[in-house]
Amino acid sequence: MKEQNSSQIKKRKFQLSYTSLALIVAAYYAIVVNFPLYKSLYKILSGVETVHISFIISIPIFIFLLLSIIFNLFSWPYLAKPIFIFLLITSSLVSYAMLFYGISIDYGMIENAFETDSSEAASYLNLHSISWVIITGVIPSLLVAFAPMKPGLALVRKIIAVVISFVLLLIVVFFVYKDLSSVGRNNSFLKRMVIPTYYLYSGYNYLHDTYFSTPMTFKHIGEDAKLAAKDNNEKPTLFFFILGETARSQNYALNGYAKNTNPYTEKQGVISFQNVHSCGTATAVSVPCMFSQQDRHDYNKERTYSQDNVMDILQRAGVSLLWKENDGGDKDVAKRIPKIELDRSRKDQFCNGSTCLDMALLQGLDGEIAKMKGKEKLIVMHIMGSHGPTYYLRYPKAQQKFSPDCQTSEIEDCSIDQIVNTYDNTIVYTDYVISQAIDKLKALSDQYNTALFYISDHGESLGENGLYLHGVPYAVAPAFQTTVPLILWMSDGFKKSKGINEACLKSEAKAGGFSQDYIFSTLLGIMDVKTTAYDKNLDIYSRCRS
Repeated sequence: MKEQNSSQIKKRKFQLSYTSLALIVAAYYAIVVNFPLYKSLYKILSGVETVHISFIISIPIFIFLLLSIIFNLFSWPYLAKPIFIFLLITSSLVSYAMLFYGISIDYGMIENAFETDSSEAASYLNLHSISWVIITGVIPSLLVAFAPMKPGLALVRKIIAVVISFVLLLIVVFFVYKDLSSVGRNNSFLKRMVIPTYYLYSGYNYLHDTYFSTPMTFKHIGEDAKLAAKDNNEKPTLFFFILGETARSQNYALNGYAKNTNPYTEKQGVISFQNVHSCGTATAVSVPCMFSQQDRHDYNKERTYSQDNVMDILQRAGVSLLWKENDGGDKDVAKRIPKIELDRSRKDQFCNGSTCLDMALLQGLDGEIAKMKGKEKLIVMHIMGSHGPTYYLRYPKAQQKFSPDCQTSEIEDCSIDQIVNTYDNTIVYTDYVISQAIDKLKALSDQYNTALFYISDHGESLGENGLYLHGVPYAVAPAFQTTVPLILWMSDGFKKSKGINEACLKSEAKAGGFSQDYIFSTLLGIMDVKTTAYDKNLDIYSRCRS
């Protein structure tokens, strides 16, 4: 009998209450998971003359107390373990992105994550990321999953724990409020670094807006759109719009970069625009925004997806359209027009079974142009460009111009020089693709008045101030992520037919100051579409057309 009682006592010793489980998980978050926050705080406080040790100690205590309250509210039988396991796995992914790439997981990044295809997602998988998730996410999740739990809820104990945590939280805030408010006001981005509160808040908003809100009534704009009358003897227009990915203006030799990253287009007589701003710092925002009638300040995802974009209006006016996709998605811009998406599962000179080089977009293009109905033709090519972190996969080894480069997705293992070399090689290859597209247009200039327009969706950080990749909230994003290249090329026939003063356009390009807000009216104007939706003041070509 005594042995049985002893056994029962031992079993009880190894059982956790749901209150205890919440406190343990909160402590893990306060000590380990929020390390990226502490790293940022260290940088901030290192520049401060006087720092009270009490304030430094209070930060993890504050996070522990706050999360212990929150976690106790969700720590119930049958719910606690699934919830904590989900949080631990997702938090490990978030902490990795924040720590090694300097990425803040806000609404835009959640949107990107949901809209990223499998090929893009795979580019972030490497030994470091997998090891990090296993150590900081999977192993703690297994410990939670197999933790022996006491039967019952012990509601009184839970209430007492929450009340004590709340009282202690108030005490901590009372004693360090001055320092806490000062650091918080001067570094508002820190609230976006607290794991898991901010990414859960952003995720909830995204899911609510995308799946649980009532869709807006679709609105047609530019219903009066029609092509301007042309002389029957005049050649029709063939216009290539190349939509770049993750190219930043600062690394373009055409814009003053020291390294020759534009060896191909500089020989084609292109016009390169200075100081051009993106609509967002991620594809999910910039692409739908630039093709919509909204500008960056007024951009609203729901409204954009609930009304015609410029491609719809062009098609309504009679322009023959084609969208060719190599970047994982058109973000619904091409939802109502003809579209070809490259089969990246194929294996040939341009594709390796999971991704394709951008030259694949030019394959079969002559035949596709011939099949397009209508005289006036516009083709959008959405390229992979400089998509990271696997920059080295964006160009063939034979066309590597700068070395040593970084032949891995684990860019944190590479030096800044290697990363920049690899990125610059992607710019050179994009330059090659653009030049090849221009050559194709030159070959067709006896049939069409031809032109090419290239712009990237957003820029990229390459380790400056500890930031990598893109997606930083626009208000605090560095210029590297918001300043993009814009290049024009026009045949002589195109310039003559459109009445374009090239010297004027070069002057406009040098002055710069344009943005993706100009794309909507620029495309309507250059394709000679008459509509009340057109705004002459937002047409890049308008000031230089007779």
